[in-house]
Parts: sequence; structure tokens; C-alpha cells
Amino acid sequence: MQKYVAFLRGINVSGHHKLPMADLKAELGKLGFKNVITLLNSGNVIFESETNDNDLLENKISDHLTNRFDFPIPVIIRKAEMISDLISHNPFKDIVITEDIRLYVSFLRQGVTNTLGLPWSTDDNSYQILSFIDQTVVSVLDLSITKTTKGMEALEKLFGKDITTRNFNTIKRIAQKLQ
Repeated sequence: MQKYVAFLRGINVSGHHKLPMADLKAELGKLGFKNVITLLNSGNVIFESETNDNDLLENKISDHLTNRFDFPIPVIIRKAEMISDLISHNPFKDIVITEDIRLYVSFLRQGVTNTLGLPWSTDDNSYQILSFIDQTVVSVLDLSITKTTKGMEALEKLFGKDITTRNFNTIKRIAQKLQ
């Protein structure tokens, strides 16, 4: 059995596309996945499967949930080892953390084809992309410069909408559950 983390995009945001975590857990159980754990209310799921194909799993879960809940639910899958490796390498170790700094990890469904020079910044330097790790973008938002999360818009312009983002604290919590 391989352990995975599924990241669902666009659920339970501002009262839209509501998907209770208990229902999500039950639906993944119906698909035959084992040891299903949901974390937070933003669509983070740890599970085990005999399947060793991320694309197949993403499509299977997305199609099933979309049919079951009547709205599109994009899914991006990562093997548990990838999440654990990300935590152990801590891509934010050189960032000075203040109350205005937000650390983000964005998961792309496809590999990075963009050839940005790194680190890359928005014109006002409020949002920085630090690195690409496989199909993952590591970035920092400085709210002392901007009071909005316009950095997420920059991500979509650069990489498209087949992406989902989590705060690094969420990734750390997921990693703790993987142990």
C-alpha cells in the first residue's frame, strides 16, 4: 500500500462548494481507499491505495466527487514521501518570519514549464516565488507591502488554474499526521 495526500481545490471557500469532511472521508472509503484521514476543512486527505499512479488517482477521485456533489472538484495528489521530504528540507529556512509573512506551497497538476528566474517577485516585491520542487512552487507573501493575496493571482497567470495552494503550517500538520 502506498500512502498519499490528496489536495482538493476550491471546496468550503466562503460558503461555496460545501463538502463536509465526514462525507469526503466516506466517499473515499467507497472508492476502496484505506486509512482515510481528513485534515482541516479545506480538502486535505491522507489515504492509502494499492494504485501507484497519481494521474489515475486524481481523475478517479475528482470524477467520483464531482458526480456525487454536483460541482467540479479538482484533485491534486502527492505521495506521502514528497510531503515528508519537503518538510525535512524546509525551503523557508532562510526566511525571516514576522506577523506579516505568509509561507505557501502550491501544488501543480502538471510539471513546471515556466522558466522564471528565481527568486521571482511581483513588481511591488510583495510576493516571491523562491523555488520549484518537482511539481511544487514554494512562495512567500509579505502582507506589510500588500494587504491582499494578489500573489495567488500571479500564480494562476504563470501556471494556470490546475494548481492548489496551502499555507506551510497546513503542510506541517499534514506531515505530522503522516508519521
